Amino acid sequence: MSSQKVGGRVFVVGLLVTFLVALLASPGRAQAEASLWGFVSDTSGAGIAGAAVKITNVETGAERSLMTDDAGRFNAPSLVVGRYEITASKPGFQTGARTAVTLVVGQREELNLTLHIGDVHQSVEVAAYSGIVAVTTEDISGLVGERQVKDLPLNGRSYDQLLTLNPGIVNYTSQRSASIGTSNSVLGNMFAVSGRRPQENLFLLNDVEFTGASEINNTPGGTSGQLLGVDAVREFAVVKDTYGAEFGKRPGAQVSIVTSGGTNQFHGSAYEFLRNSALDARNYFDQGGIPQFQRNVFGGSLGGPIVTGKTFLFGNYEGFRQHLGLSGVTLVPDNNARRGLLPCGAVTPALSPCPASGLVNVGVA
Repeated sequence: MSSQKVGGRVFVVGLLVTFLVALLASPGRAQAEASLWGFVSDTSGAGIAGAAVKITNVETGAERSLMTDDAGRFNAPSLVVGRYEITASKPGFQTGARTAVTLVVGQREELNLTLHIGDVHQSVEVAAYSGIVAVTTEDISGLVGERQVKDLPLNGRSYDQLLTLNPGIVNYTSQRSASIGTSNSVLGNMFAVSGRRPQENLFLLNDVEFTGASEINNTPGGTSGQLLGVDAVREFAVVKDTYGAEFGKRPGAQVSIVTSGGTNQFHGSAYEFLRNSALDARNYFDQGGIPQFQRNVFGGSLGGPIVTGKTFLFGNYEGFRQHLGLSGVTLVPDNNARRGLLPCGAVTPALSPCPASGLVNVGVA
C-alpha cells in the first residue's frame, strides 16, 4: 500500500516538474520570428568594420550582441516579435541608437546606423518607427496587429474572423457542405483565400502546425465553433499568393499566429461577455415563443516576470458557455396519412375518378 502511495507521489511530482520545465523554458520555445539586418557606416558612407551592435528587447530585457563584418553589415535572424532598441558603437565614434523599433511576425526589417566621430561617451539617439511593408521579398502578406486583435469587436470572440480584414479573403463558413463531424467538416470557421479551397490553408501557432479534428479539413476550431483565446494572441500574419521557400505544404494562405508572453512588467485582464435573447425579435420560423439563447464568454490572463530579464510566465483562460435553442420547421404526417389515407394528387398513378372524400386508401406500410 505504501509503495503505491510513493509511486503515485513520484508520478505527480514528475508530472509537475515536467510541466514547470515546459512552462518556464520560454527562451528556447518555438516562436514565430522576425529578423533584423542593416549597415553601420560613418558620416562619409563608408562601412565600419568591427562595430559592436547590441539588440535589446524592451519588453523582456533580452539582449543579442554581434559585430559588423568587413563591409559594416550585420544580420540578426530569429528575433522574437516585440519592441526593440538597437545601439552600435566603436572606439573613436559616438554611440548610435535607434529606439521604438517594432518587429512583427514574419518581418525582415532593414535598419542602418550612422556613427559620428567623437567621444565614446556621447551618443546619438534616433526614434525609428518601422513599417510593415516588405520591400525585400515578393510575399503578399497582411498583418493583424495587437491592437486590432484586442480592440476590434468579435461575435463570439473567435479571432480568426479578423482574417477577412485582408483583401481576397472570404469567410466561407456558411457555405460548407455535409454535416458537422470528424470525417465530414470542421467545427471552426472556414476561409477561402484568393479563390482557393478552405482546406488548402495552413495555420501555424508559434511555428507549430495548428490543426482541427477533421480528417479532411485541417482548419483549427473548437466544439463551440469558435477559435477562442483572444487575450492569448499577440498578432498574426497572412501570407498568400506568392511566398518564399520557408512556407509550404499547402498552396493556400499561410497564417502565422504569435501568442502573447510574459514581460518584465506584470500585465493582465479579466473579462466577461454576455449575449442573450432578451431583446431578440421573433423570426419568421418561430411559431411559438423566442428560442432560448444565452452565451457567456469569460476568463482572464496574467503575465509577468519570475526572474526579471530571464524567465517569464504568461497564462490565459477563456471559458465558453452557451444555451442555444433553434426553431425547426418540417413536414410530418397528419392523422389521415397515419391511417394510410392520402390526397388523390399525392398518389401515382392518379386515380380517376377520385373518391368524393378526396382521399385514397393506400394502406399502411
